[in-house]
Amino acid sequence: MIRTAEKADAPGVAAPRPAITVGAVGAQGSSALAASGTSTATLGSAQARHLARRHSLHRNRQWALWGSYIALGVFVVIFLAPPFYTVMTSLKSSAEISAEHGNPWIVHNPTLANFWYLLTYPSFQTYYLNSVIVTVLTVSISMTISVLAAFSLARMGFWGSQTLSTSVFLTYLVPPSLLFLPLFQIVGWIGLINSYWCLVLLYPTLAVPFCTWIMIGYFSSIPKELDEAALIDGAGYLQILWRIFIPVAMPGIIAATIFAFTVAWGAFLYPLAYLYTSNQMVLTVGIVSDLIRGDVFEWGKIMAANLLASLPPIIIYACLMDYYVAGLTAGATKG
Repeated sequence: MIRTAEKADAPGVAAPRPAITVGAVGAQGSSALAASGTSTATLGSAQARHLARRHSLHRNRQWALWGSYIALGVFVVIFLAPPFYTVMTSLKSSAEISAEHGNPWIVHNPTLANFWYLLTYPSFQTYYLNSVIVTVLTVSISMTISVLAAFSLARMGFWGSQTLSTSVFLTYLVPPSLLFLPLFQIVGWIGLINSYWCLVLLYPTLAVPFCTWIMIGYFSSIPKELDEAALIDGAGYLQILWRIFIPVAMPGIIAATIFAFTVAWGAFLYPLAYLYTSNQMVLTVGIVSDLIRGDVFEWGKIMAANLLASLPPIIIYACLMDYYVAGLTAGATKG
């Protein structure tokens, strides 16, 4: 090995630098390379683990996505099979429906005779008109009561308002079958048996509790600064409701209106029990009572009547679905 050294000749001269050997330089270089290799290997293994984790997550996500598609496909088939079969049957003649051969899911000779028969049948027109009258009146009464009740319970803050709000929702949970007998006695005492006006009286008892509960949640989500500012400006509670709350809470009102419409349009138990003449029946019971004679089921006309009866709800939900979802979502939160 070669050594280099410098010695001091006299006092006061700087001390000699330590000796540096070629072997030491080589050792330091080797250790540096080893450390660099170790860090590179560590970095490489970390990247490999990260890539493996990403690959695993991607594979799990793919399996979850395929599972969701399969489940969605099953649900689509289950839920769309009855409407599809209804449409197919409504386009068949009675002879094709009763034929022993052929696929019941396919129409071989489509016809609109069933729809034309219903549209020109006076009793069906009466059923439709009665349903429209009952539904419009029920929605109007239910929403008037629900908006006023929800505003007073959510904003006026009187004693017992919270307990009363909970009681309103619990009333909705009572099954209609339990209210059937007492309401029948009340309707008989009033003298409205076999009159569709009894449905105008009864349907709000089913729609008002839930509509009020929806509107309470929506009114509670509106900032209190709005009505406080209106009170300072001298507005009364009815003015606050009409000018501030109703415009702001319109999605919630539309959601409650759609629910009240669904209740009035599709109810079956009460009309079946309280109405028994054709001129007073609504669609839900008129279709069953008029198109089923003894053991003879006119399936083509029944399916066509079901499609015609389902058109108003389909149109309303298709046009107002965004408002319906927004109203239910906003009603689920407060503040």
